[in-house]
Amino acid sequence: MADVKEFGERIIDSLEKVIVGKRQALELVVIGLLCQGHILIEDVPGVGKTVLARSLAKSLDCVFNRIQFTPDMLPSDVTGVSIYNQQKNEFEFRPGPIIGQVILADEINRATPKTQAALLEAMEERQVTVDGATHPMPKPYIVLATQNPIEYEGTFPLPEAQLDRFLLRMRLGYPSINDEIRVMEDQQVQHPLEALKPVATGGDVMQMNEAIRRVYLSNAVKRYIVELSTRTRQSQDVYLGASPRGSLSLSRAAQARAALHGRDHVLPDDVKALAVPVLAHRIIVSAAARLRDLGSDRIVQEIVLSTPVPGGSFEASARDK
Repeated sequence: MADVKEFGERIIDSLEKVIVGKRQALELVVIGLLCQGHILIEDVPGVGKTVLARSLAKSLDCVFNRIQFTPDMLPSDVTGVSIYNQQKNEFEFRPGPIIGQVILADEINRATPKTQAALLEAMEERQVTVDGATHPMPKPYIVLATQNPIEYEGTFPLPEAQLDRFLLRMRLGYPSINDEIRVMEDQQVQHPLEALKPVATGGDVMQMNEAIRRVYLSNAVKRYIVELSTRTRQSQDVYLGASPRGSLSLSRAAQARAALHGRDHVLPDDVKALAVPVLAHRIIVSAAARLRDLGSDRIVQEIVLSTPVPGGSFEASARDK
């Protein structure tokens, strides 16, 4: 897994030229990239959500498209339209901005439910269907969506079906005092984003994606992952628990984290580190829990703490018990 580790360090080092002091969050972004999973960046304005997405796009030699969602946007504004060509006497497909490799869906919760539904096929099946014709997405394909969790006027909650299609949800948070001073210094003359150069290609991403699939998952770790997902469905504080897609996402993300740390096998620590980013946005908190001001992150954290962690060896050479 040395190649994956080196690839991840290259991407993180590139992103750190722009996003200061957030290495743990940047590692989550790289995990999403390695899995070709979509990422929901949820945080308050001004902490660098959009800049992070643009930095990732510039670090990769990939086609980058940005969609600025607004309430009056139509599904065709996202997927594309078929236009009649009088010279050729036929309809031609004009692709929308959703067709690319790295897609920034900025302020995704400002789009209407009808427009958000246009993203479902693209995010899950990596294709769009317009006027009966199916158009596949190029590879790699990753959507980085941003949303503001505290501004509700003129916004629409993301439907559960769409939230479930995001591999993970992450937050950046405010920088420390020293990091914020460094940000001011770095941007005094020009924005560091302008000087960012590609450090990897789309082909590299696809190779790394194939490599992480070979990371070993022991039976004990598989049971641990499913146990965590099952407990979200059984919790009295949860109205709707994590789906089987959540278990699949957690296993794949754990494989990516293990490879990123140079291991060819997944440890329970990988699962524990990713349980909240991968599972929390997939559950619906019950009304009683909301009255107690209990959020989904806290519920998943308590489930992780209360679930027995498997022991023993988790390497491929060890016999699963």
